[in-house]
Amino acid sequence: MNELLTIAVVAGGLTHERDVSLSSGRRVEKTLREAGHHVKLLDVDGNLLQRLESMNPHIIWPLVHGATGEDGSIQDLLSLAGYTFLGSSANAARIASNKALSQSLLRHQNILTPLSFTFPQNLFREVGPCYMLDLIADKLRFPLVVKPHIGGSALGLSVVKTASELPKAMVDCFAYGELAHIESYIEGREVTVTILDMKEGPVALRPIEIQTDGPYDYDARYFAGRAMYFNPAQISPDLEQKIIDTALTAHKTLRLQGISRIDFIISGDQPYVIDTNVAPGMTETSLAPQAIEYYSQTSGQSIQNIYTELLFTALNQ
Repeated sequence: MNELLTIAVVAGGLTHERDVSLSSGRRVEKTLREAGHHVKLLDVDGNLLQRLESMNPHIIWPLVHGATGEDGSIQDLLSLAGYTFLGSSANAARIASNKALSQSLLRHQNILTPLSFTFPQNLFREVGPCYMLDLIADKLRFPLVVKPHIGGSALGLSVVKTASELPKAMVDCFAYGELAHIESYIEGREVTVTILDMKEGPVALRPIEIQTDGPYDYDARYFAGRAMYFNPAQISPDLEQKIIDTALTAHKTLRLQGISRIDFIISGDQPYVIDTNVAPGMTETSLAPQAIEYYSQTSGQSIQNIYTELLFTALNQ
């Protein structure tokens, strides 16, 4: 892999996760420059297609987080324009980012996920919010998790312990999307697995465990001090293998490519998939880079070479 590539890192845009996306993009750009590649960080704006045309990259690394970056929109645009990019196809991204649909597919593969329901904001208006909220409170057991059905960084997410907290949680959720995903709260340890599609096939990196002094929300994810990370997770070898096998099954079931991250809650010795990420954050505090750094140390490959192999694998698919 001595060939040097011309790479466009696409980030930013107008999603709620713009700042995180740009931070991810700058970090990936720096690493790829260190590998010797010709790299430009491009924002998603009115000049994007013109700048891509003048640049004529070998490959694009899309790092737009949030709706348009993970719901298949950016992937469809890049495919339509004829570019090769790292990551999942538009259809795979569309399915994986839809929490209700992806969880349904995973359950068909006997992967545990929380009990969940998804409701659009319009239905609350049509049926009446009071009736809907009363029904949810009456039929579902607290605590619950309320979050937008598409999106990341825990934006709009609430852990609801009582019926009185439900109205505010719904308002916060609908501020970030038109559909609310309501699921049972699984008590346990939070663990995540990053998967890289390398030349020999998908490689699941060792799980990372996250411990916080409260919810693993936006503040805990991107500001130092709220979260502690155990890399690798302090779990038994048997449980680690079970989590890795489940993550690989999820990655393959959802037909993810390039790089993905599968998030779990471990209840007892049972891993529950709570989220799948097609464009995981790559900031200094993000989980995927931490897993890649440990993989680099134990495999003897530099991070620059790992990123390069990822890109060449995507180019040759």
